[in-house]
Amino acid sequence: MRIEVLVDVKTTLGEGPVWDVGQQRLYWLDSADGRILRCTADGRELRAWDVGQKIGSMTLRHSGEQAIVALQNGVHTLDLHRGELALIIDPEPGLPDNRLNDGKVDRQGRFVFGSMDTLEDSASARLYRLDADLSLHTLDENIIVSNGPCWSPSGETFYFCDTWSGEIWAYDYDLVTGAVSNRRTFAKVDTRGGGAADGCTVDAEGCLWQALVYAGQLVRYSPDGKVDRVLEMPVKKVTSLTFGGPNLDTLFVTSMARPPLPRFPADGQQRGALFAITGLGVQGIAERRFAS
Repeated sequence: MRIEVLVDVKTTLGEGPVWDVGQQRLYWLDSADGRILRCTADGRELRAWDVGQKIGSMTLRHSGEQAIVALQNGVHTLDLHRGELALIIDPEPGLPDNRLNDGKVDRQGRFVFGSMDTLEDSASARLYRLDADLSLHTLDENIIVSNGPCWSPSGETFYFCDTWSGEIWAYDYDLVTGAVSNRRTFAKVDTRGGGAADGCTVDAEGCLWQALVYAGQLVRYSPDGKVDRVLEMPVKKVTSLTFGGPNLDTLFVTSMARPPLPRFPADGQQRGALFAITGLGVQGIAERRFAS
């Protein structure tokens, strides 16, 4: 196994990596500075888009050079050629202390994302699903910080966490409607080292990988929720992760250069870098694009 810095861009709050199989490119975010970044699997051809406000997550659309982006004040389309934004919907116009956060596309091409309280204190956030017809649906509520949405290989189990709950949750996921039910605890998060649940992904063997932010660890859970493997990272503030590369066997990991609140710890010289981990002997699952 090898861990290396792929791109040293010092993202203030690196987040949301997405590997696009069609383009063979990695997209990731600087959530705090409002940027989308893109590079090849080996870190070349770096490009960035400035969206002008904090960004929680993104997905590419099925057709054209467009993305769906979850920004501070709502879900927008982004024309990647012109750099133009168009509002689809603002799900929380009456909650100025909230912003949209982590999100991913399900196996049918629906965008599932959540919001967060920017002070990471109040359970004012929700979990949403945006369908191909651009209709919005609430899936869960009473959340502080939405994080880690992902699905089992079959798509029938949905995983999600509220960062400060100390748990990863599993739901039954209806493949036809996108509805969730039967929320239960999938795994308890080890917070003894000061870490908290952040971004997640699922590999081809059905194991869930999670970035344990502030603890500098990546944790792999088996499908029954038991800790299978723990990787120690060279920085403490690892934030999210995804599999990519030509064989979907490189684990890309984002990190933050500066903590969002004063109570969170500082970090070492490699803070904010994008990391690539090879030699894990594990493959990921290709991410879908948004269905419209």
